[in-house]
Amino acid sequence: MGRTKTKYELITNEIARKATLKKRKAGLLKKLSELTTLCAVPACAIIFSSYDAQPDVWPSRTEACQVLEKLESLLEKQRGKNMMDQTILLKRNILQLNDRLEKQQKKNLDLEKELALVESMAGASNCDWNNLEQLNELSCRLQENIEFVSNMIEFKSG
Repeated sequence: MGRTKTKYELITNEIARKATLKKRKAGLLKKLSELTTLCAVPACAIIFSSYDAQPDVWPSRTEACQVLEKLESLLEKQRGKNMMDQTILLKRNILQLNDRLEKQQKKNLDLEKELALVESMAGASNCDWNNLEQLNELSCRLQENIEFVSNMIEFKSG
């Protein structure tokens, strides 16, 4: 059985909210402990709550201060590699989407050329025969197809 999807909204019952915070905090700290043990990475957690006067600090205040000092002592360039804000994330996503768009546009152009080739071979072409560029592209596509078929014939016979 799969888990049901959790609705993420404010828990209106104060007692239930406090109990959920306590359970989730314990789970988070357990996962953080596992991460530091299994992967041998320094980590800390500081959890602020409206129920407690002091924030919860894991593993201890001194160890958390050491981790934060180590983070601050990294060079700006190294810190930039490990940290990301909303603008950096959006820029990276835009670059990835632009790359995907360029690849899709190239694929569409190749499909249009293939369609023009098929239509011209069938005799019902929408191709402008006076356009030298289209004719050159059609010629290149035909040459590629001829080479492909020739290679397939050689492979099958050899």
